Amino acid sequence: MSTGTQIHLLSEAVANKIAAGEVVERPASVLKELVENALDAGARRLEVEIAVGGRKLVEVADDGCGMSRDDALLSIERHATSKISTADELERVATLGFRGEALAAIAAVSRFSMITRRKEDDGATELIVNGGRIQDVREVGAPPGTRVAVRSLFFNVPARRRFLRSEQTEAAHLRQVFITYSLARCDAAMRLRVDGRETYNFGPGESLEERIRSIFGADFVESMRAVDFGGGDLRVKGFVGLPHVSRSDRSGQYIFINGRPAQVPLVSYALREAYRTVLPKERHPVVLLFIEMPASSVDVNVHPAKREVRFRRPGPLRDLLIGGIREVLSSAADDRRAVTRPAAVGHELGSDIFTTERTVARPAVQYPSSQLSSLPESMPLSGLRSEEQVPRQADTQKSEGEPGSRPWRWCRILGQAGGLYVVLETEEGIVLMDPHAAHERVLYEKFMHELERHSVKTQGLLSPETVEMEPRDAERVRTNLDLLRRSGFGVDEFGEDTFIVDAIPSILGDVSAAVILGDVARSLERSGMRGASEEMAEARIARAACRAAVKARDRLTLREIERLVSDLAQTEMPYTCPHGRPTMILTTFHELARKFGRE
Repeated sequence: MSTGTQIHLLSEAVANKIAAGEVVERPASVLKELVENALDAGARRLEVEIAVGGRKLVEVADDGCGMSRDDALLSIERHATSKISTADELERVATLGFRGEALAAIAAVSRFSMITRRKEDDGATELIVNGGRIQDVREVGAPPGTRVAVRSLFFNVPARRRFLRSEQTEAAHLRQVFITYSLARCDAAMRLRVDGRETYNFGPGESLEERIRSIFGADFVESMRAVDFGGGDLRVKGFVGLPHVSRSDRSGQYIFINGRPAQVPLVSYALREAYRTVLPKERHPVVLLFIEMPASSVDVNVHPAKREVRFRRPGPLRDLLIGGIREVLSSAADDRRAVTRPAAVGHELGSDIFTTERTVARPAVQYPSSQLSSLPESMPLSGLRSEEQVPRQADTQKSEGEPGSRPWRWCRILGQAGGLYVVLETEEGIVLMDPHAAHERVLYEKFMHELERHSVKTQGLLSPETVEMEPRDAERVRTNLDLLRRSGFGVDEFGEDTFIVDAIPSILGDVSAAVILGDVARSLERSGMRGASEEMAEARIARAACRAAVKARDRLTLREIERLVSDLAQTEMPYTCPHGRPTMILTTFHELARKFGRE
């Protein structure tokens, strides 16, 4: 049996390379750290140069405060920083950097050079480091500020270098970092050159809208809506996108906490809730949000690369975001820039079963037809009977200046296709409507209006239903019994995981209580409901209940379709069901003419 020591200290060189692995994952990580240092130094102008996807060169020059010779030498030592001095200061970090690891980590895995000068100094200090070893320190001439050049990244860590992606991929990550910090600091002038070509050049003192326009273009700005709301010591500013500019991932979400770009699961959850009724599950909204709060309310010391933050009181921020964004989306139609195809100043669908014209002034979110996804599969719905296959047309007159925004001025029901989809002719083209999705939207909004007015009508069941549930579903129902009762359900515990239901909201019609209660239970996810507002819970109950009610229908007559078309036109968000699926797809006459070669 060996008695020798098997545990030993790693050499400084090995330890530095291990530490570098936590901070420097790829060239984009280098750029992030260098830009943060420049901004923390008070820079108002940044020049960024990259070559060969960052493998050959990542360089950042700034006009910040610069450093003395001694500070320059200390800056490449691990855990050397000017940002904090005591552990207590970690509780209220106000700078982008604070760990004191970045420059040491970068210098350990590259050929590193830095030229820095303070305004009060006569000369600048040049520092040359090769793989963590200082090669030279000398005085040179240079303007105030700091220029850091990182060459041959990972030259001494071949395994890490082999894991880098293609030059184009790494360059894309570098551009993304540059864009993110350009949005974070619109007051600073920033220029990016890629392989000798100027890619971006932003002037100083731009507004956020101007910077967004410079980066993404004017059409993108037209699809965004400004937000500015707050409560207590929280403030949220920025822009949120209308649903038709959503994406399949979160790449279009820029979140800044006290000016710091961050990944925030709490904000991601709040965005899902805010857009839940207007976006499908697989789509994500585009947002640029600047959240301001006391530094002591947020913990930035969570991840070595400072990617994530945590909040000491997450509930108020979550509810503030959900409520504020929903209000902006609901009022989007008041701004005429939001109205795109299919859209028009509304007219009531009139026919022999509608004798009274009503004007409904209401907000709505509009969706361009080109952005609406394909209709999903739905349950079979019988076609119209032969005697009902007569086109019905209705037309009413209303001033263009009246409030309200309907999806059509007039429409004519042509029939059904595939035994399911309703075919409509409107003034703009041909509309295919999914009656199940449309019915769900109509029921949901009627249900929510009754909840908001505290006037939910209930209907007693002829005989109470006994509903036995899985333990986790039963617990969700048990936890929300009072809320369910206020939502129109007559429900009580009936031993262990069994409940007795003797009434349901009358708006849901003749639907099995077991089906509705099961859908409601599954919608009340424990993680989402903990600490959530009552309004959010009511919306979840309404969505689940309406979905269950719609599933129970498999036949619609022509008169029912007419009523559904009219009711859908009066909803606040007629283009999606409460879960974000589209209710209709428009093909304009212009598109048809182009496809038939008439244009």
